[in-house]
Amino acid sequence: MDHTSQLIQERSAPPATLVIFGASGDLTRRKLLPAIESLARHERLPDQFALVGVARTSMTDEQFAESALGERTLASKRQLQGGVRYVAGGYDDPETYKRLVETLDELDAQRGTSGNRLFYLSTPAGAFEPVIHGLAGVGLNQPREGSFSRLVIEKPYGRDLVTARELDGVVHSAFDEHQVFRIDHYLGKDTVQNVLALRFANSIFQPIWDRSWVDHVQITVAETLGVGSRGGFYEDAGAMRDIVQNHVLQVLALALMEPPASFEAEGLRNEKVKLLQAIRLPTDRDIAEAAVRGQYTRGGTREELMAGYRDEAGVDPLSRTETYAAMRLNVDNWRWAGVPFYVRTGKRLPARLTEVALQFQRPPHLPIPTDQLTGLDADALILRIQPNEGISLRFGAKVPGHSFRVRTATMEFSYDQTFVEESPEAYERLLLDALIGDASLFIRSDEVQQCWRIVDPIIDNWEKDNSPIPTYEAASWGPTDADRLIGRHGRKWRNSA
Repeated sequence: MDHTSQLIQERSAPPATLVIFGASGDLTRRKLLPAIESLARHERLPDQFALVGVARTSMTDEQFAESALGERTLASKRQLQGGVRYVAGGYDDPETYKRLVETLDELDAQRGTSGNRLFYLSTPAGAFEPVIHGLAGVGLNQPREGSFSRLVIEKPYGRDLVTARELDGVVHSAFDEHQVFRIDHYLGKDTVQNVLALRFANSIFQPIWDRSWVDHVQITVAETLGVGSRGGFYEDAGAMRDIVQNHVLQVLALALMEPPASFEAEGLRNEKVKLLQAIRLPTDRDIAEAAVRGQYTRGGTREELMAGYRDEAGVDPLSRTETYAAMRLNVDNWRWAGVPFYVRTGKRLPARLTEVALQFQRPPHLPIPTDQLTGLDADALILRIQPNEGISLRFGAKVPGHSFRVRTATMEFSYDQTFVEESPEAYERLLLDALIGDASLFIRSDEVQQCWRIVDPIIDNWEKDNSPIPTYEAASWGPTDADRLIGRHGRKWRNSA
């Protein structure tokens, strides 16, 4: 067996049936079915694999198979042909689960799926509880000997700490924690995982990855789009719940956590939880200085005028929901004490951008005259998660010429230019991990609760605040309050269009 074949075998799914609840929904169509097709095309799924869709929409096996395989490649069609089923029914109807049991038993016999089941909840959050109770009611939560039964849950996992704990109670009444895979698709991105590679596969960065060298850290998740057709959902979520509580804090935990004892799932997740536990919560009095919100208004150009948030479909004309959130966080541990961490996210910003930027301390003494320093910025290491995925190292360099002048230069690493390998989509990687049983990139129960612990006081404070919500024009970098947040100590945001 050659090396490539061995790698494929090591990262291939075992015989199993993937059951998608919410099979007629948007997430299934846009993300899950293409991910399954790609896994099949790359020979990551065995012949003993089956797909079952469950939803309220009336559909036959053939119709669901056509939606799942209609535009797929010949190779994936051939592999999945005959292994696609559909169960129509309400999520709170016991008959739905009885038909599901019959279907799964039939697939075990026909496809050799060995009683292994992965249940994916691609439904609105309100359906999580009836689906979990329905699975438990027919014993599908308990695997047969030598088999597995696992549950994948999409966000939002609760809407605050109280409801997250309530959902945990429902989940754990039927499934043990090791059976539960809470998904955040950001963690499936190669560039997010590259944060771990950069930190722990390179000895040159480890000595400077602390308070002695780092002045501050910025984490930005910027979107150019508005809420589009998700206005109704966004009204109940807002930027803090939709992005900060999960994506932003997950990236922050990976960037700041201590080196794990091993790259096993529990080793990684233990260190992430420890980091989140060390984040200091602002008091009510401090929140005004430590957290900023905003809502986009009409903006852009005459040629491309963008609607304000309150003009979007499904949005309250008097809405106070934030489409922008920024925070200054402090981590009370040995490595990071005294280093401020600035995080921000927003819709209708000038650029689509996700990055982590570590700005280093300036030299304690510069023997070079100031008139010879032309545009010299502080050294920085920028991890670009999307787009233009890669890493930039910013430093000072001599300008060619007869005089001694210094200005900022950069060294660039680009994923596209360095690697020829195809980067899998986030859902493709995470689906394969869940089928294999690797929980490294999934979120543990105590991790979810720590994230809610951090954002809940700020959300509560904003909901009690009756003052007008700050606004910013669409296609600008957010409210002026955000500039004041970071500017209090002479710093500024990394804004680029």
